[in-house]
Amino acid sequence: MKMKAIRTYHLAGLLACCSLSNTAGCSSVMSHTGGSQGYYPGTRASAAILTDDQTSWALKPLALIDLPFSAVLDTVLLPWDYARADDDKSIDSPRERVLRAEGLSHPQQGRADSTP
Repeated sequence: MKMKAIRTYHLAGLLACCSLSNTAGCSSVMSHTGGSQGYYPGTRASAAILTDDQTSWALKPLALIDLPFSAVLDTVLLPWDYARADDDKSIDSPRERVLRAEGLSHPQQGRADSTP
């Protein structure tokens, strides 16, 4: 009977650890799903949340917990960031894609400058 209870606790602990590991590094995961943002984007995002005075008090502890996990995940994804470093940044920028699409749809209208 005692052995079965120990197995149940081990299984519950394993499940809790797996659940926590899935939530770790959220900033890094979110920043890597978008366009290339340079090196250690998740760590920079968590640090920016911590130093921003406009951030809610409820979000700062979550960013503090996420910071070391994002740093580890950003380190693991460093080769991916390096491979994407030479990519054309305009492809990743929604603004540049819109400007490019507008230029292709209206070629007779010349833009003096692409910045507003």
